[in-house]
Amino acid sequence: MKIPSLEEASSLVAEAEQCNPGAWVQHSVFAAKAAQAIALSHPVLDSQTAFILGYLHDIGRREGVTDMRHVLDGFNFLARQGYEDAARVCLTHSFPVKNVQAMVGQWDCTASELEFIQSYLDGIEYDEYDRLIQLCDALALPSGFCLIEKRFVDVALRHGLNEYTLLRWKAYLNIQNEFEKVLNKSIYDCLPGVVENTFRVNLLTIGN
Repeated sequence: MKIPSLEEASSLVAEAEQCNPGAWVQHSVFAAKAAQAIALSHPVLDSQTAFILGYLHDIGRREGVTDMRHVLDGFNFLARQGYEDAARVCLTHSFPVKNVQAMVGQWDCTASELEFIQSYLDGIEYDEYDRLIQLCDALALPSGFCLIEKRFVDVALRHGLNEYTLLRWKAYLNIQNEFEKVLNKSIYDCLPGVVENTFRVNLLTIGN
């Protein structure tokens, strides 16, 4: 696959954090760790590739405080460097439903840029890495792993709901179900601390 090495990916994220510090960096770390952990139990996926793709999925945030434009900025940034597969995930991670109108948040792109994104999505078939990063994006808060439903609420509170919200949620849950069938276990079995982070419980203090 056309992706950077782990060392280069770490350098790219560190540089991006200098350009635009924020909670997106820790979110990316946990999305990457979730992807790596699930890939370790998957019969086909490579865990290091999964980590790198998860780590870089929001690299477009390097360009500053934007809304949905970050998916295109990330795609362009990595594509210019020849990392076509990592660039692809920058776009696909936000589209469990292949429709630019199904996005949450504001589209701060031009009409021609939106046409490009839709055309790109229409021209590809999602593979397991696309679906893995879509899933892991929905399992990662900046504070750690969480139940996917908590992430749904987190995004809805920040960006609101639209006519596609239920369709998107169903698409994410379908991806979860597909992976669990392959893994033959819950995805949460791969994610340490998910209970504590979801419910904000420090288990060490219970009973003290």
